[in-house]
Amino acid sequence: MKKIAWFLYVMAISSCPLMGLANVADVNFTPVAHNGLRVPAVPILTSDPFFSIWSSSDKLMDESVVHWCDQKRPLIGALRVDGKTYRFLGKNKLALESIIPMTDELLWEAAVTRHKPADGWMAVDFDDSAWRTEKAAFGSKGEYPRVNTQWGGNNTDIYVRRTVELGDVNLAGDVYLVYSHDDDFDIYLNGEKLVGGGGWGLGFKHKLTPEQKKLLRKGKNVLAAHVLNGSGGAYLDMGMYREKDGVVAFDNVAVQKSCNVMATSTYYTMQCGPVDLDLVFTALQVYDDLDLLSTPINYVSYRVRANDKKSHSVQIYFETTPEMAVREESEATRASAFSKNGLSYAKGGTISQEYCNRAGDQICCDWGYAYVAGVNGPSRKVGMGDYYTMKRDFITTGTITPGGNEVVTRDRLHPAMSYCEDLGSVTKATSASGFMMMGYDDVYSIKYMFDLRKCYWAHDGKVSITDAFEKYAAGYENIMAHCRRVDATIYNDGLEAGGKNYAEVLAASYRQVMSAHKLFNDADGNLMWFSKENNSNGCINTVDLTYPSAPLFLAYNPDLQKGMMTSIFEYSRSGRWTKPFAAHDLGTYPIACGQSYGGDMPVEESGNMVILAAAIAKAEGKPDYAAKYWDLLTLWTDYLVENGLDPTNQLCTDDFAGHWAHNANLSIKAIMGVQAYAEIAQMMGKADVAAKYGAKAKEMADKWKEMAADGGDHYRLAFDRPDTWSQKYNMVWDTMWGTHLFDDVTAKEMSYYLTKQNTYGLPLDCRREYTKNDWIMWTAAMSSDLTTFQALADPVHKFINETTSRVPISDWHHTDSGQWVSFRARSVIGGYWMQVLKHKSK
Repeated sequence: MKKIAWFLYVMAISSCPLMGLANVADVNFTPVAHNGLRVPAVPILTSDPFFSIWSSSDKLMDESVVHWCDQKRPLIGALRVDGKTYRFLGKNKLALESIIPMTDELLWEAAVTRHKPADGWMAVDFDDSAWRTEKAAFGSKGEYPRVNTQWGGNNTDIYVRRTVELGDVNLAGDVYLVYSHDDDFDIYLNGEKLVGGGGWGLGFKHKLTPEQKKLLRKGKNVLAAHVLNGSGGAYLDMGMYREKDGVVAFDNVAVQKSCNVMATSTYYTMQCGPVDLDLVFTALQVYDDLDLLSTPINYVSYRVRANDKKSHSVQIYFETTPEMAVREESEATRASAFSKNGLSYAKGGTISQEYCNRAGDQICCDWGYAYVAGVNGPSRKVGMGDYYTMKRDFITTGTITPGGNEVVTRDRLHPAMSYCEDLGSVTKATSASGFMMMGYDDVYSIKYMFDLRKCYWAHDGKVSITDAFEKYAAGYENIMAHCRRVDATIYNDGLEAGGKNYAEVLAASYRQVMSAHKLFNDADGNLMWFSKENNSNGCINTVDLTYPSAPLFLAYNPDLQKGMMTSIFEYSRSGRWTKPFAAHDLGTYPIACGQSYGGDMPVEESGNMVILAAAIAKAEGKPDYAAKYWDLLTLWTDYLVENGLDPTNQLCTDDFAGHWAHNANLSIKAIMGVQAYAEIAQMMGKADVAAKYGAKAKEMADKWKEMAADGGDHYRLAFDRPDTWSQKYNMVWDTMWGTHLFDDVTAKEMSYYLTKQNTYGLPLDCRREYTKNDWIMWTAAMSSDLTTFQALADPVHKFINETTSRVPISDWHHTDSGQWVSFRARSVIGGYWMQVLKHKSK
């Protein structure tokens, strides 16, 4: 889009009256560019690590949407056309009643052993009289719900035999095993295996096959399980359920025609019989407005038009439940409905509201409140009521009948929190449109140094969530224009720097990066932008996530980059961290009270911090931020000088295939850290210091070349390992800054990398075929020409487009099969913007 055309659009839209009671501007339903990339998981509602909802299926209505950790989230959308209802969003929730209940209904007991039993231990007639009788659930108290028997420890087993007597049970419908586990498990019914696997999580459902259903019998039944806890938390709970009869559901489904993912918005077009529905999910995650960026509200915009020559009566419906703000569906919740200042709301969350009380990796929120909100009007309703009655009313009448102002739920059947609008009649020439809002107010976001902190948008409690809803309802059109401007910038910058495939990858990645963070101020007013180490260990503000994600923030808002670093500096300055190198993290999300990682990474994290301090200075054209922490940067740089050239037995962020000492790429990071310190010193007017450390960096680089040389055409993975190779992505700073420490190395390495590529990218090193694709993008940015850049970057586009691993983009994947190894929804893919940062730095 040309800049003059964009300017005229913004001027026109800003002169329109505030919307909410009338159709929204048609331009909001047209993306600024066409993104042909099929992302493995589509961002739907995003704001932070807890409010992060995705569609992991090709069609929006094929499966339930999920939190990034794969836990299903309640979100349904339907369009009623001439009395016929089409589901276009989410999947009908299973309505289950217990046959063998879990611990939320019954404190059940079982025979238990922690030692490997004899063969056939899962059979009905096995003698378990020597086993202990213990109460469920089993696992880590404080980490998982309703644990009555403590069990855990690394590489520990538990074997459980639950015996139940069943009478006449109606098994006419589908029967489900519902289970929660951590880690590897196998579950059996009457001696036959039902399901098994790895990972961890709550409330998984397995539909029994017809053959498995036959295993259930009148009289004695044994539900048996084996769980192996590899490390960390441990858990087991399980039960058997049947689907209820006569449940109201949106059975007819729409036909999805397109899906287009841009930086802040996801665009769908659906055919619902004789009409087409345009649907846009917009997160306010713009990099240049911190209030918008941090506010946990998303717009859902909709437009309906006929696809034939007739007129059609249409009504639209959206629904969630309090489960949107709980960790597991069995938690007790409170929901309410109210109106205030021209908006109507439905609100729901847990009764307990234990703010920031639970830390961990793959967990959903269990405090705060989910919201559905809409502008008041004669054709719109927002309310709360019985889960099935609300749907029945909409199916039969096209509207909803709210069922009261407050509901407390202590079972799995939470009330519907619903929005609907009667859009009247539409034709091919006359469309109808509108928007509603969904949000999540966590009340308190982070426990930072033992102090509960609110999110940035709340301004220490001066702004309420209803204030925010009112502001963003009134400002809908201007804010949508702002989001579209960011969409255009992200896409066009990628297009200019790296081509169409690169632009598509950036557009598809942006919300994932932003949603892995939380923005707040500390008690002194310092801006904090903390990441969560999703699907890795759950650490908060990990420095070796800050480093790979940095290019996005350096390119567009260095204040956010500072927001990831200030707390690390202050942690050392406070005296809580006394070691002569930088800390690894500040705790486990959302509790940031001190490092929780068990091992230090001295060269890694010190190099990261010094390099990024220099990168901020160059991005801003002034060294002011680095000057504030000059004493710590000096301490850490001297550590790099002393220990960085040959990092003997130090941990490295790339130790995926095992730890190797003398890592050559880690050594480059140390050398670039020393050079970065010299660059800052030069900007501060400390010419003698700059000369001293610049000379030291060159001396170290020259020694590096001697130590790492391997066969004349490339350099080693580790100094003591001949016939090896690895990506030397840390040299990108040398390329970008023009410091000429590794020019000859870069040219040789880039040529060598092109001979080592697989279908889905360049392996991380010679040991395994898998890769870290954030580092591929750093390596590609070292290219001297666009052709080489695209040769390295395009396989990442191919991986994202073709992988069968339907999770938010994984940064750790197999380069031969295109499947993920692990890691999803992580902030590190902010590293994809390295080519943009390099382009902007010219």
